[in-house]
Amino acid sequence: MVQRQFPKPVELLELMQFKKPELNGTKRRLDAAYTISDLRKIAKRRTPKAAFDYTDGAAEGETSLARARQAFEDVEFHPDVLRPAADVDTSVEILGGPSALPFGIAPTGFTRLMQTEGEVAGAGAAGAAGIPFTLSTLGTTSIEGVKAANPHGRNWFQLYVMREREISYALARRAAEAGFDTLQFTVDTPVAGARLRDKRNGFSIPPQLTLGTIVNAIPRPWWWIDFLTTPKLEFASLSATGGTVGDLLNAAMDPTISYEDLKVIREIWPGKIVIKGVQNVEDSKRLIDHGVDGIILSNHGGRQLDRAPIPFHLLPTVVREVGKDATIMVDTGIMNGADIVAAMALGAKFTLIGRAYLYGLMAGGRAGVDKTIEILRSEIERTMKLLGVASIAELEPRHVTQLTRLAPMPRSDA
Repeated sequence: MVQRQFPKPVELLELMQFKKPELNGTKRRLDAAYTISDLRKIAKRRTPKAAFDYTDGAAEGETSLARARQAFEDVEFHPDVLRPAADVDTSVEILGGPSALPFGIAPTGFTRLMQTEGEVAGAGAAGAAGIPFTLSTLGTTSIEGVKAANPHGRNWFQLYVMREREISYALARRAAEAGFDTLQFTVDTPVAGARLRDKRNGFSIPPQLTLGTIVNAIPRPWWWIDFLTTPKLEFASLSATGGTVGDLLNAAMDPTISYEDLKVIREIWPGKIVIKGVQNVEDSKRLIDHGVDGIILSNHGGRQLDRAPIPFHLLPTVVREVGKDATIMVDTGIMNGADIVAAMALGAKFTLIGRAYLYGLMAGGRAGVDKTIEILRSEIERTMKLLGVASIAELEPRHVTQLTRLAPMPRSDA
C-alpha cells in the first residue's frame, strides 16, 4: 500500500525552479540547437528561399548528395570496451601544420549572400577553434579581408582555373603573399552543374526583387536589412556580378583545364597544393606522380555531376593505393561528428565541412558558426570515448564497417 501525504511547501519550492528567460533571440535559438540538422531548420526559417536553396541544394535530382549522406549513415561502429578514454585528443597534423580538430571549413561561394557576416564569421570562428579556413575563388570577402579576420590562424585558398588564366595566377600570388599556406586546386568544375533549385528560384547575383522574393522576404526582413545596409558584395575574383549563378560560373570556368595548368600553378604556388574534386583511384595515382601534396576526395557536395561516385566509399581504396605518398582528405555529406570519426578511422588525414558551416552561419552569423564547430566537436569527442580511443591516431579501420546499399553490377567489358 502506497503511503500518501500532503505535499510539503518546502519540497514544492525545490521542484519549482524557474529558468531565467534568454532575451537574446540569436542565443536562444542557438542554445536550442543540438545537431547540424537543428541549425539547418533555423537557417531555413531565417533565410530567403533562393539563398537557402543555393546552399541546401545540389545538381539535377540531387542524387549525389543524398547518397553521400546516406553513406555516412550506413556505418557500423565497433567499440572497444574497458579501454578508458576519459580525455580525448582531437588534434591532428595536416599539411605541415596543426589543427585542433580533424576538420576544417571548406570553400563556399557567394557566402555573404547566405548571411552578411560571410567569410569573416567563418574565418574568425575557425581561428578561434584552431582549425583551417578555406576561402573560395568565388568567395565574397577578399583574400586580405580573410587574413585580417583570421590573422594568426591557418588560411587556405581554393582556386579555379578560369578562362582568363592570368586572373587565376594573380589570385594565387595574392594568397601566397597574404600568408595562406595551402592551395586547393579544384578540378571538378569545368562547367557549372545543373542546379535546378537555383533555376526555378531565378537566383541571381545580386538578388533581383520580384513579386515572389518580396512575398518571401516579408517574414524575413532582417536578411534584407542586412543585405541593403552593408557594403556591396566583394568577390575574391569576379569583377562583374550580374546574372544567374550558372551564368557566372560558366563565364569564369574553362572546360579546357589540363595537367599543363596544374604544372603552371605548381610553379607559382610556394606552399602545399592539394587537388580538390578527385573521384577515382586512377586520377589519384596520376596526380601523385605530378607531385601534389594531397588529394581531396569530393564530388563538390553533389553540386556538379549528379550520380557521381561517393567520396566516403572511395576513401578506403584510395588510401590503400596512394595514402603512403600523399595526404588523403574527404568532404561531401558530413553532417555529424561521427561522420568525421568514421572517415578518420578509414584512413582520411582530414575532412572538410561546407553546408554544415553555412547552416550555422545562416542560423546565427559568427555565433552560429561557433555553434557548428561546438556541435561537431562534442560529437567527435563523444564518439571517440564510446569507441574507447583517446586520440585520432588510435582510430583504425577495424572500428568501422561500411554497410552497402548500392552494390555495383558486373561490367560488360570486365
